[in-house]
Amino acid sequence: MSVTEDSLKPDNQKLPRVVVLLHWLVAASVFFLFVSSWWMLSLPLPSAEFTYRELPFQLHKNIGMTLFVAVLVMVAMRVRFLLREVSSSLGWLQRLAVWDHLLLYTLLTVCCLSGYMSSSYSGWTTTLWWLVDIPLWAAENDELNIVFSEIHLWSCWALLGLLLLHIGAAIYHGIGSDGAIDKMFRLR
Repeated sequence: MSVTEDSLKPDNQKLPRVVVLLHWLVAASVFFLFVSSWWMLSLPLPSAEFTYRELPFQLHKNIGMTLFVAVLVMVAMRVRFLLREVSSSLGWLQRLAVWDHLLLYTLLTVCCLSGYMSSSYSGWTTTLWWLVDIPLWAAENDELNIVFSEIHLWSCWALLGLLLLHIGAAIYHGIGSDGAIDKMFRLR
């Protein structure tokens, strides 16, 4: 069986099932994290009467930390392929898709790490899935909490913008029926 030049293009490569599964896990997690952040920030500040705010924050942090691990696994599985494609002779649309993925992975990582650092400097503890206490980096520090909260906020807004571009590209590929969407649904 010979390998043709067309079979080496990313659009014609079948993604491993674990990458497809991680893609949809990450997509669902990011959607939940955006929705939950707006919800949890609208809750009243904690007090003796309002202690229920801890659950949504812990859930948000747990899903964020799990997302971070999923992104690391995806990057480990795809980074060699993506970096090789950046320097290859792909068309501009395919190069844009590669850069989109690299930027998505970078922003997802920055969002997760800055959220964890903000939480760490807030003085609030984090328990991973209510089983393992995650250590704080340092004592409570309002200035660093604000710095990392700002990084978290703006990296999440940048991620949202890039995700809209990513979804727009998926719609473009779906309308064009070029096979790119089939990879993510394992239809072929």
